[in-house]
Amino acid sequence: MDFEQITTEIADGVLTITLNRPERLNAWTATMSSELIAAFDQADDDDDVRVIIVTGAGRGFCAGADLAGGGETFDYRARGLSETVPRDNGGQFTLRVFASTKPVIAAINGPAVGVGATMTLPMDIRLASENARMGFVFARRGIVPEAASSWFLPRVVGISRAMEWVATGRVFSAQEGLEGGLLRSLHPPAELLGAAHELAREIAENTAPVSVALARRMLWTMLGAEHPMLAHRADSRGMLYRGQSADAVEGVTSFLEKRAARFPDRVSDGLPDILPGWTAPEFE
Repeated sequence: MDFEQITTEIADGVLTITLNRPERLNAWTATMSSELIAAFDQADDDDDVRVIIVTGAGRGFCAGADLAGGGETFDYRARGLSETVPRDNGGQFTLRVFASTKPVIAAINGPAVGVGATMTLPMDIRLASENARMGFVFARRGIVPEAASSWFLPRVVGISRAMEWVATGRVFSAQEGLEGGLLRSLHPPAELLGAAHELAREIAENTAPVSVALARRMLWTMLGAEHPMLAHRADSRGMLYRGQSADAVEGVTSFLEKRAARFPDRVSDGLPDILPGWTAPEFE
């Protein structure tokens, strides 16, 4: 598929998605949102994609919503939308990332504010340039945190740090993001994407894709579980289904034979239901 505001490239099992509006610091638009969702849909359907990296073109990651509309930027009435409560497109994207069967790495190469910051929260690992700056600036623009960040951010960094960043709305350094647990590591700008690809290849070259997909679903879903028994049920079903799989045979055999594993099972063939009865709530 040809995209207008993002680019995609696959190499060594890694899909790199690049936000591609460098002249606007990759500011967020409805078009960018729909294209990102489409790219994630394609990635889930493609067994050659083992890991996804999201980064930005030029000197910015994403400067937040495109404010070209001026004071009416966030007024849904100005867009002629008829729904009683229109869906926030940032949230539609983060929920799509949440549902991804492939692990996702954010390579934050520059400013990431507003939705540029919240869009990274459901991504599994965030690396950043030493020059990056981030901010949950919504209260300074007269709006509220979006993209389901009121669910994601406290789970990533804890409620106290989340409220400090949201209530002040300040833009903070990558170092503060690292110290607050938002970022995994900082890198010189020229080395950031290489570090992200090295981590992605470690996943792609050594692990069973179906097992990674199930593990990702288990860990994210269990963040909202009310009791560890729900995790025990999922674990038990997962071990039952995967324990008798061709991947499990290959994983043990390759270990005993001291060789690299060649896992045969494919995500596109479907994942076993290890969370019976769990369904995503509807938007109301």
